Amino acid sequence: MRRKNRDGKCSNPYKIGTISHIVLLCQVGKCKLMSTLIKHLSTQVTKVLIFDILPSVKILFLFIDGVGIREKAADNPVNPEVCPTLWRLITEHSKNIDSCLGVEGLPQSATGQATMFTGVNCPLAVGKHCEGFPSPALRNIIEENNLFLQLKKRGKRIRFADAYLVESPEDLSSRRFKSVTTVMALTAPETISTIDDLTSDTAVMQDITRETIQDRYPEIPVITPERAAEHLFGVALENDFTLYEFFQTDVSGHSLDYARACIVLRTYDKFLASLVRYTYTAGITLVATSDHGNVEAMSERGHTRNPVPFIAFGPKEAQIRERVNSLVDVTPALLAAFDTL
Repeated sequence: MRRKNRDGKCSNPYKIGTISHIVLLCQVGKCKLMSTLIKHLSTQVTKVLIFDILPSVKILFLFIDGVGIREKAADNPVNPEVCPTLWRLITEHSKNIDSCLGVEGLPQSATGQATMFTGVNCPLAVGKHCEGFPSPALRNIIEENNLFLQLKKRGKRIRFADAYLVESPEDLSSRRFKSVTTVMALTAPETISTIDDLTSDTAVMQDITRETIQDRYPEIPVITPERAAEHLFGVALENDFTLYEFFQTDVSGHSLDYARACIVLRTYDKFLASLVRYTYTAGITLVATSDHGNVEAMSERGHTRNPVPFIAFGPKEAQIRERVNSLVDVTPALLAAFDTL
């Protein structure tokens, strides 16, 4: 039960911020305004979204590439000064999970992500940790059975919220190199977000603010992290399961540039802070994890064998979190959340 303040009103551990949506919660067939949200809304309301909060389950899954857990150190920017919201989620709503998966060597992106999105121990299956883009063997594992396919079989509405700078999903299939998430999304092409979705604010760029595409698409305006969070929240309201992938943490980790890593983490933290407030209010379970460590050890160019955080915050947090001890458990735990109300 939530704590009540001196006025007898329920307190929110994450203060509700400004949002340009009125959310109506439909409970037991009756719509009612959620007072804790409306109280904190700005007067400039631009959109009304109606959705069922009971008995449906909604999950927003944030995949944060290259973030491990390590004690505080001079070269570790994952700390409360740089990213206070992420730090609070890690300390209060997270558990450490294994990304090494019983295989020697440093965990890598291709096998770690393939494991996360299939429930198969991919390093064990192919005999090693594989970096970069998935090999033919890994692609076969992903295409045969993955989180999106399983959710689709359950009749769930799914969206991969990262915008691809293409006109249609067909433009992606001809690419020689495809990431794990691209291979997975192509098994359910209706989940893919395109440049049209980005320009209509129903998708988010991989860098959050769109700054990295200004040289090619100057007509697409740069936005704040808070605005990007609002766009992602709108997508999450419309779907049962929404995935957003952020890999600038891993890129900055490889740079050995501590200041650059801090900029990346601060941007993400502003984005995350807004998402936490919005999902808390709307009854959406926020889940976040990583594929391997990296940015938490800026004096090391490569990945680390540190555990990674598994964050769950919202109505299903306890049920999801208790099922996960390694990357192998992520997909089964998410599916179980939809299978049990």
